[in-house]
Amino acid sequence: MIVLGLTGSIGMGKSTTAAMFAAEGVPVYDADAEVHALYAPGGAAVAPIEAAFPGVTAGGAVDRAKLSQRVVGQPDELKKLEAIVHPLVGATRGEFFAKAEAAGADVVVLDIPLLFETGGEKRVDAVVVVSAPADMQRARVLARDGMDEAKLDAILARQMADAEKRARAHYIIDTGQGLDHARAQVREVLAKVRAGLPDRPSA
Repeated sequence: MIVLGLTGSIGMGKSTTAAMFAAEGVPVYDADAEVHALYAPGGAAVAPIEAAFPGVTAGGAVDRAKLSQRVVGQPDELKKLEAIVHPLVGATRGEFFAKAEAAGADVVVLDIPLLFETGGEKRVDAVVVVSAPADMQRARVLARDGMDEAKLDAILARQMADAEKRARAHYIIDTGQGLDHARAQVREVLAKVRAGLPDRPSA
């Protein structure tokens, strides 16, 4: 089973691209969605996070804003949080792999926003980076509710630069040329990995 890591900076169209892989019948693991589920009422992360960071839960769920205030800019606190969340996410990823294997999937996609930033590229067979022109990226993000230039710049500062991601990618999906073009690229990636994995990243 070939494991593709799908990543891309905010506003590049990664979620749309993940949906395109799913539409081609490829199982997709959404890391962000799994974290949201762990933080939701009844989620496995709620109790241990409340124990480690008293006061950051409400209504049986993790209050992400309160948790963020406790860990952003605090490396030791962030490590404490990661020590709780990463094993739980790893367990859900293991379940995903088992289900995909049982279904006979030959390719799966791991949708991980911070793939390179967390060293996740070492755990996949090839990396697919979703990209678009910088001006298009900014326009997409700034159109979102509650987003402004300062928030966007703060998010981008925590992410690896798009140019570096592209340089380290095995495949690039360009969402700046429309959905049909991106969909064709997704199909091309699947055809190529099924024919044989690349030896090294392409620029």
